[in-house]
Amino acid sequence: MTRAFSATGLALTAVFVGIIAALGLVPALAVPGVAVPITLQTLGVMLAGAVLGRWRGAAAVVVFLLLVALGLPLLAGGRGGLGVFFGPSAGFLVGFPVAAFVIGWLSERLDTARSLAKGIAVNVVGGIVVLYLFGIAGMALVLHLSLLQAATAALVFLPGDVIKAVLAALVARGAHQAVPGLLPEMPRADREPVGV
Repeated sequence: MTRAFSATGLALTAVFVGIIAALGLVPALAVPGVAVPITLQTLGVMLAGAVLGRWRGAAAVVVFLLLVALGLPLLAGGRGGLGVFFGPSAGFLVGFPVAAFVIGWLSERLDTARSLAKGIAVNVVGGIVVLYLFGIAGMALVLHLSLLQAATAALVFLPGDVIKAVLAALVARGAHQAVPGLLPEMPRADREPVGV
């Protein structure tokens, strides 16, 4: 983990904090009947994990969320401050670093730099399945919905998030081909068995 946070690792982490923040400049899309807007910042979360790996990807997201908590208007729509962590999007925000970590861990383990299909699958698992677990629970809690009602409301995000997962896999694969070694090396015993 210490190698992940070398000077280069810290610089890359900072770059991804900026990328996630920049994606917040794209206006959020409000969907009638759904309290959580559609934003591009989940793409930034997927990219952070897929490009940087588990530790740096999660760290970039945590730093971004700390800046939001301090009041910087970095979320889509210019939102920021502690209040956003008590609103309908709170579950998604809390799930951001977990999603980035899962995507990064799977990317390191499955060598997604060489396989677009694996890259897409990894982003779907971390950026949709894991993130939705947090987001749906948060919506249910804050909006006083049943889990089924919250899950049904979250279905509106699914088509866009699948597109984001594909885009993140494409960008990450290109980044890894252009700059080999972006993902930290997993110990040999933890890697996917040869032939899988």
